[in-house]
Amino acid sequence: MWPSVFTVPPFNYESELHLETANAECNASGTYLSLPPKLKSHILERLSEEILKLKVYPTDNDLNDVAEALVKKHPCLSEQGSFNGCYGWKISLKYKMANLRSKLRGLGCPEVTINSLKNKNQDKRLAASNVKKPRRAEVNYCPQHPKGETTESLEKDRVALLSEIKKRNNEHIVKLKMEKTFSYRRQEILKGEPLIADFKSRWPALFTAREIDREFHRISTLPLLSTFCAALDQYSPRLMEIFRCKGGAAGRKIRNVMVEISKQFVFSDSVPAL
Repeated sequence: MWPSVFTVPPFNYESELHLETANAECNASGTYLSLPPKLKSHILERLSEEILKLKVYPTDNDLNDVAEALVKKHPCLSEQGSFNGCYGWKISLKYKMANLRSKLRGLGCPEVTINSLKNKNQDKRLAASNVKKPRRAEVNYCPQHPKGETTESLEKDRVALLSEIKKRNNEHIVKLKMEKTFSYRRQEILKGEPLIADFKSRWPALFTAREIDREFHRISTLPLLSTFCAALDQYSPRLMEIFRCKGGAAGRKIRNVMVEISKQFVFSDSVPAL
């Protein structure tokens, strides 16, 4: 996830020495650094590498955070005439990330290639149209295929899954094949945007309670059930107050259920631990 405070990475020895001298002069006399092109290029390169670890498609606010963190750590890099002293750095970072995405697209990075013009519909073939980005909780948004695997080999595993799921006591094999085909399944969802009925017929193993929990963990690295229960426990007191205030027939039914729940809690509290 994007940090609340962006940490500026260290630069190479020559650049750090140059900035250290310029920062000392800036603090002493208020003189800002006249930035050499080579130094600026290296700074943008290191910052873009650090941003890429967090997001391939950073927002304007994200880039603004990076620019502000940079001039805060190195005051000599502040821009005269800029309303916040770092607007030019933000624009430079924006173009740098666009160039970096172009390089990644040429190397076949799935998270970038899904937004290439050839993978968009005819009516949406614009660079800024329908850009697919990971949502807040999606850590493994569009992973690459496992080493040594191709789309054709993973399609064979998908077909094999259709028969494996019908066998009894075969959960371990199904789990392994579902993990193996995760990247293929994610790219199919993001690129093809299939209908639920069609997707369910192709991946019936995914529509079980255990595999839904595992798929959630693969995407977000968080366990679904325990995360949901923890959130439910957090809001339970407020929900109980709302239920008590409910009137009418629905309120009477809810109160009867709450009485039974209260009895269960009292019973569980009275039973000594073994």
